[in-house]
Amino acid sequence: MTSSQPVWLSQLLGVQFPEDGKSFSISNASYVMRAGIPRSLDILSPAQAQTKDTFGFIWSGEDRFRSDASLGMLADWYKTNYGDVALAEWWSEYGDLPLVLDIGCGAGISALGLFGDRLRRMRYVGIDVSTAIDAARNRFVDRGLEAIFIQTSLMTLPFPDSSIDVIYAQGVLHHTDSTENALRAATQKLRSGGRLLFYVYRKKGPVREFTDDYVRAKLQALAPDEVWQAMMPITKFGKYLGDLNVEIDVPENIDLLDIPSGKISLQRFFYWHVFKAFYNTTMSLEELNHVNVDWYAPVNAHRQTPEQVRSWCLEAGLVIEREHVQESGISVVARKR
Repeated sequence: MTSSQPVWLSQLLGVQFPEDGKSFSISNASYVMRAGIPRSLDILSPAQAQTKDTFGFIWSGEDRFRSDASLGMLADWYKTNYGDVALAEWWSEYGDLPLVLDIGCGAGISALGLFGDRLRRMRYVGIDVSTAIDAARNRFVDRGLEAIFIQTSLMTLPFPDSSIDVIYAQGVLHHTDSTENALRAATQKLRSGGRLLFYVYRKKGPVREFTDDYVRAKLQALAPDEVWQAMMPITKFGKYLGDLNVEIDVPENIDLLDIPSGKISLQRFFYWHVFKAFYNTTMSLEELNHVNVDWYAPVNAHRQTPEQVRSWCLEAGLVIEREHVQESGISVVARKR
């Protein structure tokens, strides 16, 4: 079987893609063509290797996040973070078929939710370190969308510097060995005037931060399927709290624990200030557990402050055009100088 990679990609990367099962190199990095997807053979750090295995397992369940309700909820969340990107005026700066790199694309859900029909008017390349890349390709094929997928780390992107129009990094930079270094690596691939859209975890209060690290450390000795089962009691408890639909009123700020005063549902109080136990009425128990495992399982899951992110952007030569800060994380649309 011969490779079906487009001519423009071969020209950009300076490589002739081989038939399936054959090894080749891109900029001295080793790849193999498997199931029509170029896959990196480079050795990862132990933490990145664990991330690869974790997300490969999580996204092997392709039956999750298929319903219109769950997909619609996620699409609304992405648009809250970044704005209506599909209709952004700045697309005209990049010609008829801008080159868009989705690093950490996972199963492709965030790109489908954020870009929508805009995907038909771009050259989309999905990058992921894990075999989630296969689930992403299946979702795109199901929708009749043309796309390229490459399995590799964002720290070893095969693209020339200053060659990409738009980079999308939804929830991936913090899963590397260094969020700051990952931001710099992505920015290096952007051309001048290119845009980087990214979301990273935000640092939370002391109790939640302690619990996050404690649970994450406990899970490291477990195989991915064991992690899934170990997380289920937390997920069920979160669903129980949500189904109770009980509201509490914190009488005054608890500054020592970064807990603000005011009314809040009991489930959200636990969620933000004790431990993550996600709840949403549109999601199945399996999907809720997926969200929780996605948070706790990767050993690399750095949290940062808005001030850190702004500083990193400034140092990387990025001008922030949109910033959305919420309890869970920080979303940014930035333009490279």
